[in-house]
Amino acid sequence: QVQLVESGGGLVQPGGSLRLSCAASGSMAWFVYMAWYRQAPGNQRELVAGITAGNITNYADSVKGRFTISRDNAKNTVYLQMNSLKPEDTAVYYCKFRDSGLNSYWGQGTQVTVSS
Repeated sequence: QVQLVESGGGLVQPGGSLRLSCAASGSMAWFVYMAWYRQAPGNQRELVAGITAGNITNYADSVKGRFTISRDNAKNTVYLQMNSLKPEDTAVYYCKFRDSGLNSYWGQGTQVTVSS
């Protein structure tokens, strides 16, 4: 059974940076796609950034130029480097992995709060 464990969330001032990590444990699969989503109170969960096994990336318009997604296949880990953070980036951030059988797995979520 695959489990995803996230880390790196916290409280940061506007303009600051955070780096989120999400590592898979348990049954090791080949993950064709890894992504970060976020959900703010009262809002639907939205895609923030994704990365394929071939390192093709996609980003939400609201984070382009500020966030960078990357992955380490040897560690089955995905990262999200978040720079120039804004109050509107405040949300619970979730990672999602999809394996070659198109099964999806979600992390438990990590809170990111951007506030002065």
